[in-house]
Amino acid sequence: MLQAPQRTGLSGPTLIRLLTRLTDVDVPESRQSLSDHLSQWLGWTDAIALSAALNTRPPVIAPGARTFSNAEERECQRVRTTLADAIASDTAATAAKRPLPGQASAKKPAAIAEAEADYSNFRQRYQSLQHTMETSVGNLRSRLRGMVAAKNGEMTRLAVVDAIMDRALLPKERALLGVIPKLLAGHFERLRLAEAAEAAEATDAPITPGAWLDVFRKDMRSVLLAELDVRLQPVEGLLAALRAS
Repeated sequence: MLQAPQRTGLSGPTLIRLLTRLTDVDVPESRQSLSDHLSQWLGWTDAIALSAALNTRPPVIAPGARTFSNAEERECQRVRTTLADAIASDTAATAAKRPLPGQASAKKPAAIAEAEADYSNFRQRYQSLQHTMETSVGNLRSRLRGMVAAKNGEMTRLAVVDAIMDRALLPKERALLGVIPKLLAGHFERLRLAEAAEAAEATDAPITPGAWLDVFRKDMRSVLLAELDVRLQPVEGLLAALRAS
């Protein structure tokens, strides 16, 4: 039975706990507070802009901007569902070299499994899905931010702060999330080697060739969905502000 390595999990978002469990990287839990981390990630120009947004009177927004409604709630849910469905369908078929309907394949199952066992295919799909998530969530966040700004007063200040944080932290976010496909490469190889070892030692029931790929696809899907949750956190914050206004 193929299993992911058992690691002592960290507290925090599901994404962090999943990566801790699936990779062989031993990362101690940080003792720094969130504010300490942010102080390291923000450049001095970002800090000045943030200070100005927090300490000056927010700009007055001209009337006539689009207001928040159930339509926006539905759009947020649609974006989440669309991205989750894309992740599910993509990871289920990643690297599969299946024949078209009605087309016979001369390959045996074991040969098909071997043809699929190229991590570059999975890495490219993961990166493509990351790009799709960043674009879709970014557009949604900008749309909601405009509605928050249209409220004036402290809500406008919140929108300005969100815009500054979005611009300042996006490079760091890309760098950190961009490491995930590299981390999963090790998990991919460990599962492959584990199946090979089990097949060599099997004396009774035969090992199903390529079963480890199904395990990897499931794990990759879980990581992508957890990453989607992290990316949507600013959107959830803006939604909460709009509901409360």
